Amino acid sequence: MATSKVRLNICGSSYVISTSESEDYMKNLADRLNLDMNELMSSSNSVSITTAAVMTALSYRDELEKASGSADNMRRQIKDYLEDAASAKMAAEELRRDNVALRKRVADLEARLKTRQDIPD
Repeated sequence: MATSKVRLNICGSSYVISTSESEDYMKNLADRLNLDMNELMSSSNSVSITTAAVMTALSYRDELEKASGSADNMRRQIKDYLEDAASAKMAAEELRRDNVALRKRVADLEARLKTRQDIPD
């Protein structure tokens, strides 16, 4: 994918980013980062841009770790469901074969019984 340069403004500073993502996507990320950092800095006069950036990065990293853990858990559950479905399909196929064999056996036994009934005593 082609890369392009996107100018982003975060906390009063301008950054030019080279990215393969769309300009709108990158600007939305920058807007969220700007909002989160400004919120932290407005909560206390002692919070610097650097502190706000580190705290915001930690918060984003926490979200990423939790989302990754949830995604991993979901993948494991899906894998388990697929294995259960495969086992159920195999069991159903085995039962279908048993059913066919039993129907044939019943038909054979009915034919033998009919043959015996047709023979006079």
